[in-house]
Amino acid sequence: MAKRFYEKVSVQDKDGGFCVMLDGRMLRTPGKVALQFDHEPHAQLVAAEWRDQGDEILPNTMPCTRLMNVACEQTPSRRSELVKEFCAYAGTDLLCYRTKSPQELLARQQQNWQPVLDWAAQKHGVSLASTTGIKAVAQPKTSLQKAQKYAEGRDDTNLTLLLHFTACYGSALLALALLDNHLNAKAAFALSRLDEVYQNERWGADDEVEKNNASLLQELTVLAQLIRE
Repeated sequence: MAKRFYEKVSVQDKDGGFCVMLDGRMLRTPGKVALQFDHEPHAQLVAAEWRDQGDEILPNTMPCTRLMNVACEQTPSRRSELVKEFCAYAGTDLLCYRTKSPQELLARQQQNWQPVLDWAAQKHGVSLASTTGIKAVAQPKTSLQKAQKYAEGRDDTNLTLLLHFTACYGSALLALALLDNHLNAKAAFALSRLDEVYQNERWGADDEVEKNNASLLQELTVLAQLIRE
């Protein structure tokens, strides 16, 4: 862990955007790329994380900084790869795979997951089929093309967020619903852990898993503040 090497944190206008200044020096990514923001709220969120550090800098307490580093340094050269990854998740989306039994869990999946599928089909034309079988279900090509078009239309920050949420939820549709303000981070997280919650109700929860889930949810809730239409 690095020692805190600065005292004053501020946000300044620069070249039509915004930057975070540490004792008058512009904040840079680990790869030494100048970290510049199109939106002041993004800069303020990152600045707050640096301002809140103690004697040591703890990267795990700085989710907005970490994500914006990726969006600035890595995403521009990886956009096509990230779009393909998003479409791959959509092709095998968590919400499309239901259990055959027990019936109680199946009913819970249908009641909670199907509305998200219906919304994605109606709002974005991403109409995905669901199954209770163990084999992968082939999704309509046109729907995956619509998912691709959506991802391609995001700027670097929102594309980075889209992929991060998709990976954390295990669902492209839940990430899409979050970025589109159809669900909040907590609601989407609950839907992504629906099976786990059911098993916990029957057999009891693992304390370590619960602790990790709480930490992840807290991080996702913070990152959701970076979403912009």
